[in-house]
Amino acid sequence: MQRKGGRRGEAGGQDAETVEEVLDELYTTSPAAFVARREERAAAARTAGRKEDARRIHAARRPTLAAWAANLLARARPEETRRFLELGQALRQAHRTLDPAGLKDLSAQRRRIVAALSRQAAQLAGEAGHRLSQAAQREVESTLRAVLADPEAADAWAQGRLEVSLTPPSVFPSGTAATEPSGAAPEPEPAPRPKSTRATSRTRAKDELAERRRKRQEELARAEREADRAERHLRDARAEQAEAQESVRAADDELAHVRETVAAAEERLRAAHEDRDRVERNRREAEERDRTAAHTVAEAEREARASTRKVVRLGGRAGSWGSSD
Repeated sequence: MQRKGGRRGEAGGQDAETVEEVLDELYTTSPAAFVARREERAAAARTAGRKEDARRIHAARRPTLAAWAANLLARARPEETRRFLELGQALRQAHRTLDPAGLKDLSAQRRRIVAALSRQAAQLAGEAGHRLSQAAQREVESTLRAVLADPEAADAWAQGRLEVSLTPPSVFPSGTAATEPSGAAPEPEPAPRPKSTRATSRTRAKDELAERRRKRQEELARAEREADRAERHLRDARAEQAEAQESVRAADDELAHVRETVAAAEERLRAAHEDRDRVERNRREAEERDRTAAHTVAEAEREARASTRKVVRLGGRAGSWGSSD
């Protein structure tokens, strides 16, 4: 069926791929082929009249090698991905409840599984023709740790469309204040011992300082993520600019070749015009010679006929004279 629009037809049967399916394909395409494939897909959507789909496809940013490997991992290992996301939920819950035993067990799982999954990502990338450097593999591990700590990072990775690697928070989020286990009644707390005003002030100052440090760390982590994303986008834009400049150079070379071809054709045309003029002059001269020759032939024929008649006439007279003798 002819492709049209960015949605599947309602009458059943095959129809155009949705823009989401195209984006899913792009983010598992090798980074080296990403831009060319993206432009091909966007052009196809524009040709089919799907302008909004073409805009979304063209807006897709090429992933870094580490982000691409993380995307491959999420898509090629769905069962491991599901279990890893569940581990992240359990870790975050354990931190919220401050369950020491659960934290210890889950943290051990975290280190073991992050190492195993990063190796799987490197293997998948190698099978697809791209060897991950140690730096890129560390970025994959950073992404996986972010997925465990941050639910938004987990959602982004699960979609399989990361553009850059993710950075985990400097401290594992602990959520709100610790909660009591369900079904257990809180024990009455002993009455606090009175503190001096100076000690209370020092404690408050320490808490405020710790809170400011925590906020600064979070802001720094966000700024680093944004800077990393901006750097990746800059590299992507420069790569696209380089490709565009290469296209311009190729077009200039082709234009120069076409101009040379046109100049040669014009020279041949000029020579052909000169040949035509020469042949036409020769033809006119030949026609003039033909007319002159025809006139000469006609005159000669008249003279010949006159001579023949004269000969006949004289011959007749000679005969009559001979008979009278």
